[in-house]
Amino acid sequence: MSLRSITKYGESVLRKKAEPVQDLGPDIQKLILDMYDTMYAANGVGLAAPQVGISLRLAVINVTPDKRNRQFVIINPKILSREGKAEAEEGCLSLPGVGGAAFKRSAKVVVEALNEQGLPITITADGLLARCLQHEIDHLEGKLIIHRASLKRQWEMRWAIRKLKKEDLW
Repeated sequence: MSLRSITKYGESVLRKKAEPVQDLGPDIQKLILDMYDTMYAANGVGLAAPQVGISLRLAVINVTPDKRNRQFVIINPKILSREGKAEAEEGCLSLPGVGGAAFKRSAKVVVEALNEQGLPITITADGLLARCLQHEIDHLEGKLIIHRASLKRQWEMRWAIRKLKKEDLW
């Protein structure tokens, strides 16, 4: 397959609510495979379609990237339920070189989606997988971690982005 460019904070596709996937034909199947390759090349554990410039409700996930047999896709996902709260640091492939932000998310989630064959799946997750699912679904809603961070951390992240741009590293 091929690697895709990862969109960076500031690009409009990252702020739009992504459109539902209507057709699971060859173009979507190729997109999914390209997204896996791109995610692994970037050392990520999740990647949403808007992060490769495509406004569709689709994300690939593997919180154990050394075990590629554990990768999966979520298409048109919905969070059905949430439980508890857990705070942890998160990074984002669309914010390279900026560092992460610590904030609270639900500790446990139940997500309903379609898989790559269009079959319904239900995922009950906690820990890193729950956080990753929420992170990728946020991307599909047009939200990034910078929008969830504290005001102080938002300012620090934006300052880091300005510095990277000034040095032609963004």
